[in-house]
Amino acid sequence: MTTTPLRVPVPDPAPLDPAPLAPAPLAPAPLDPARLSVRAARLDDPLVGPLLDGLAHEYSTRYRGLLSPAELRDELAHHGAEEFAPPHGALVLVLEDGAPVAGGAFRRRWEPEHGEPARLADTAARDAAGAPAVRTAELKRIWTHAAHRRRGLGRVVLAELEARAAAAGYPRLYLTTGPKQPEAVQLYLAAGYTPLFEPAAYPGDLVPHAFEKWLAR
Repeated sequence: MTTTPLRVPVPDPAPLDPAPLAPAPLAPAPLDPARLSVRAARLDDPLVGPLLDGLAHEYSTRYRGLLSPAELRDELAHHGAEEFAPPHGALVLVLEDGAPVAGGAFRRRWEPEHGEPARLADTAARDAAGAPAVRTAELKRIWTHAAHRRRGLGRVVLAELEARAAAAGYPRLYLTTGPKQPEAVQLYLAAGYTPLFEPAAYPGDLVPHAFEKWLAR
């Protein structure tokens, strides 16, 4: 697999506190584009292993009583292998000094979507059964290594997936997150995704919380 230059969003500078009252917590290491690269991968690539391990641990910890970590790991490793591959999908890893620190994937969405129809930017985006009526990429497997959070890697993954989905001809993106993942909700809101639910009422019901984003109209 070849690597390509990484798309690193430039954050706004944070205001300085001239007189902190207490020692500030250790800040996450800033991203150095020279140390980062992005790599397309298949689900069975050994470098994808940490992504699957991290997601299995995260889901089993936050959503207890569903599947065991081993069962989740097995499902993540085998479900979507063909969907997350060209020409309709992709799986990417962000590498720092050659080690995976973040990643994500997309596939073509065919099934009926979650979320309130009235919140859609274009009601014609869905058919009468609620399935996408326009070519829609669904983002999946969004992950950041636990030791590398709060560094902006989630935004890097989203930017990479958005660029690849646009290049694959998708005008619209769709994704869901769970009711016990407030950090994910904040990430998608900050990245310009439209919530198809009332954010002020999150988490609300224990159902998937859906977002959409148009890449072209």
